[in-house]
Amino acid sequence: MKNIEKWSLRIIKAAVVVIMANVYSVVKMTGWVWLIPVVLLAFLYLNFVPSIFNMGLKSVRLRICGNGCELLVLFLISTGISVIYSIVGFAGGLFTGSLIKEPKLWLINTLIVILTETIVFWNGIIRVYTTSAQLGIKIRVIGILCGWIPIAHLVALGLIIHTVSKEVKVENDKIILNEKRKDYQICKTKYPVLLVHGVFFRDFRYLNYWGRIPKELEKNGAVVYYGNQQSAASVKDCASELAKRIKEVLKETGADKVNIIAHSKGGLDSRYAVSMLGMAPFVASLTTINTPHRGCEFADYLLLKIPKKRQDVLAGTYNAALHKLGDHNPDFMAAVKDLTASVCRKRNETVLNVDGVYYQSVGSKLNFASNGRFPLNFSYHLVKSFDGANDGLVGECSFPWGEDYRFLTVKGKRGISHGDMIDLNRENFEGFDVREFYVQLVAELKKKGF
Repeated sequence: MKNIEKWSLRIIKAAVVVIMANVYSVVKMTGWVWLIPVVLLAFLYLNFVPSIFNMGLKSVRLRICGNGCELLVLFLISTGISVIYSIVGFAGGLFTGSLIKEPKLWLINTLIVILTETIVFWNGIIRVYTTSAQLGIKIRVIGILCGWIPIAHLVALGLIIHTVSKEVKVENDKIILNEKRKDYQICKTKYPVLLVHGVFFRDFRYLNYWGRIPKELEKNGAVVYYGNQQSAASVKDCASELAKRIKEVLKETGADKVNIIAHSKGGLDSRYAVSMLGMAPFVASLTTINTPHRGCEFADYLLLKIPKKRQDVLAGTYNAALHKLGDHNPDFMAAVKDLTASVCRKRNETVLNVDGVYYQSVGSKLNFASNGRFPLNFSYHLVKSFDGANDGLVGECSFPWGEDYRFLTVKGKRGISHGDMIDLNRENFEGFDVREFYVQLVAELKKKGF
C-alpha cells in the first residue's frame, strides 16, 4: 500500500514538473495565465521538499540523500514526457490551427523545458553526490563521464538512483534496528573488546582500519579499544607491543581480561602474545578473522623469485612511508617472512593454544577475482595457484583455528574479500552485512560470559 501511495504522489509530482517545463506553450494555448504562479510555487516547493515519505528517515544525511534520489527519478519521468510533448508539438501533430505555424513558440518552450529539467537534475545530483557513501569514486566518475553520452547517461543515472535508493533503505533500517535493541546492549561484554589490525595498515592516526565496525559495536554497548601495534614488524615484535597494550587497557578499564578480535596477521601477533608472552591470564577470548595461521605458500614463492636487491628497494620504500604515518621502526621484510607457510609451520609447533582462553576463527573467500578491490583482484590468481580458494590474500585452508570456525561467502560472483571482512571500503553489498556480523559475533561472546 505504501508503494502505491508513493508512486501515486510521484506521478503527481512528475506532472507538476512537466507542466512547469511546458508552461509557456500551455498558457499560450489555453490563456490560463493564473497557471504560472500556481505551478511555479508548486515547483519551488517540490524542489525543497521532494518527498514527504523521506521526512520520516532517521538522519539528516539520509533525508538529503533520499530527496536527491527522488528528484533524479522525477527528472527521468518528466524529461521523457516533456521530450515527447515537444517533438509532437514541433511536428504539429498534437494541435491544430495557428499554433502549428509558430515554431518560435516551441523553441521558447524547449528552452524552458531545458531550464526546468536542469534545475531538477542538479538539485538532485548535488544532493546525492555530497551525501551518499555508497556511490564511491567509481560510480561518481561513471556518472560524470557518461553524462555527456546519449543513452549511456540514462544507464549511469539509473545506476546512481539504484545505488542511492538502496543505501537509504539499508542505512535507515540499520538505525531503526539499533534503536529497537538499544536498551538490550547486546554487545556489552563482561570484558572490553580489543580490535587488533593486520599487516601493512594502522588502526589509528590517518587510517581507519576497521571502517564502520567500531561505531556499530559501540552503539550496541561494546567497549572498544585498538591494538595500536606497528603496521609491519615481526610477529614476535608486534606481540610484544600487544602485550603492553593489553596491560594498558586493563589498567584503564579496571577489567580483568580482554576479548581480542584480530584480523589477518593480527591473529598471529595475538596468539604469540597469549601463548609466549604470558598474556593468557588476561585474555578471555581470541577471535581471528581471515588469519593465515598456516601461512601463505605464495609468499614463500615470491621471496624465492624476487631478487634480493628488489626486495630491499621495496622494503625501504615501504618502511620510509610507514615511518611518516606513525610506525617508529617498521620492518617490511620481517613481516612478510613471518607470513610464509614455512615460517608459520615452524611457529605453530611452539605457539600452542592455552587452556582457559576461548579460541575461534572466521574465514571468507572471493568467488571471482574481478569482484575484489585493487590489489586483491590481482593477487587472487597468484594465491589461488598456490593456496586454492582464497579471499584475495589468504587461502581457505589457512583460516581455521580454535574450537569454532566459520567460513563465509555469498551467492553469485561477489564473494567476500580480505578487505571486506574489516569494512575496508565501507561498501554495502547483497548477502553480507559486515557491521551486523561483528555485532552478532560480540553478542555471542557476551552470551558465553566473556
